[in-house]
Amino acid sequence: MINLKNKLSRRAAFILVLAGLVLVTGLIIHHSGDKFVVPTAIGETDNPFLESEDFQYLDRTNRAFINLVSQTRSAVVQITTTMKQNNDETTNRFRYRVIPREDRDRDNPRGPEDWWEFDFREGFPNIPNRPNRPNLPPARGVGSGVIVSEDGYILTNNHVIEKAEEITVTLANGKEYTAELIGSDSASQRVGGTDLAVIKIDTDGLSVLPFGDSEALEVGEWVIAIGTPLNYSQSVTRGIVSAKGRTGFTDYGRFIQTDAPINKGNSGGALINIRGELIGINTFIATGGFTTGNIGLGFAIPSNLAKQILPDLIENGEIVRGWLGITMGPVTHDLAEKLKLDSPHGALVHVVGKNSPAEKAGIEKGDIILVFNNEKIQDFSHLQHLVGATAVGTSVKIQVLRKGKIKQLTAKLEQRTEEALNTLDPNATKNDVPVVPEQEEEKETFAGMQVEKPTPELARQYGHQDEEGVIVTNVEPKSSAANKGIQKGFLIKEIDYNPINNLKDYEKIVKELKESDEKLVLIYFKKLDNTGHYRTLRIIPNDR
Repeated sequence: MINLKNKLSRRAAFILVLAGLVLVTGLIIHHSGDKFVVPTAIGETDNPFLESEDFQYLDRTNRAFINLVSQTRSAVVQITTTMKQNNDETTNRFRYRVIPREDRDRDNPRGPEDWWEFDFREGFPNIPNRPNRPNLPPARGVGSGVIVSEDGYILTNNHVIEKAEEITVTLANGKEYTAELIGSDSASQRVGGTDLAVIKIDTDGLSVLPFGDSEALEVGEWVIAIGTPLNYSQSVTRGIVSAKGRTGFTDYGRFIQTDAPINKGNSGGALINIRGELIGINTFIATGGFTTGNIGLGFAIPSNLAKQILPDLIENGEIVRGWLGITMGPVTHDLAEKLKLDSPHGALVHVVGKNSPAEKAGIEKGDIILVFNNEKIQDFSHLQHLVGATAVGTSVKIQVLRKGKIKQLTAKLEQRTEEALNTLDPNATKNDVPVVPEQEEEKETFAGMQVEKPTPELARQYGHQDEEGVIVTNVEPKSSAANKGIQKGFLIKEIDYNPINNLKDYEKIVKELKESDEKLVLIYFKKLDNTGHYRTLRIIPNDR
């Protein structure tokens, strides 16, 4: 019994000593003080990074974005529209062909009876000539808008509210108001432009986003987009300015490109800089393949343009634009090299309208417009934007480069209207499938193309009646002409500013070019639709 008790006492003492050692070895002296710290399974409770200068910068940046959003999001609204659906059979339907498997590899066109349709309202294929569905429910749309005045004026995209019978605005606090359309500037009309619109709600004391200077915006700047993507109101995304001056979608937009995520429903919403200023109206996205959502290519109308036309939209309900009366194209690198310009800039005049402001000012086909109203022209879309933004009746100074010489001209702008634009429309007839007669002899080739004089038969086939020049009858693949889009049936009117009245003129100029070291040739031609264009051909030895 004594031995057993002694053994138990010794075992208990050993366990107590072992436990004490574990406790002692588990304690760590904090080097910055005298207290003991017990490690836990979670880890150290003190994080040195949280005390670092790097974290302080991150924390201040994070807090700055939070404050920026809280100060600006109340000025962005959700816009809901309703409109009657058109019961026409073609509405909202995508037509496609069903080709039997045995015919898929054959060149065998199918007839009209083989067309099927997909009705997006119903979600399943329907047979052609199906009766219309009566009493369709109203179609609904969702977009965004930006409050630009305390008394209820809201800026948005025209395509958000276009054809809407009822417009409802929901503020950030959830209050709803019925809105009135004040003014719009459609991008879909032939004479239209910016795709901006102004609506108004009957209230006051609203939060407003101040306009920023979109011209001062720099590529790489942080920006925030706020809107209603896919009906998720008050959604905030962040990104950078990817590029400026992008063209497309509208005639008068030089868009800001951003990678801040933008999706359907963001249209009309705000693009904001880190100062809390409105620097763009989010308008459209670019997608690829089967993707219909954001891939980092969003585009916004610059705030300077929106601010410029806002008063006219409020006061007049529409925008009246200046008109010069020309069609134009880009100054390419090849053309800049040929004309000895320091860089590709300006706008190349293709056609001058009869009795237009341009014709009255002395502008000629082939001129390079370098300066408009004391502003250097970057490209032809820049000139189009400047002309459209200039008031009707304004006299403007225009600098052009003509055959190597600078000329100073003055034009008085007129109003851009449907009738004015028609003066630039050739209204030419053309044969959809022109037939060129077989040639009895091999024709001389230059720049990879062969030409003939415009006989009555050729002129009629290609729509060049009563025109002087030579008609292209063949274009060799991969030649200079083919690479620049010149096709059989085009009418060559001019080479290096020398008029081509007949085949003799053409042969003389071509002979001189073949004997010279000239590598770049400027050709003016008319396409099958009778529209005039310039192309710069870089001649390679095999083309001569």
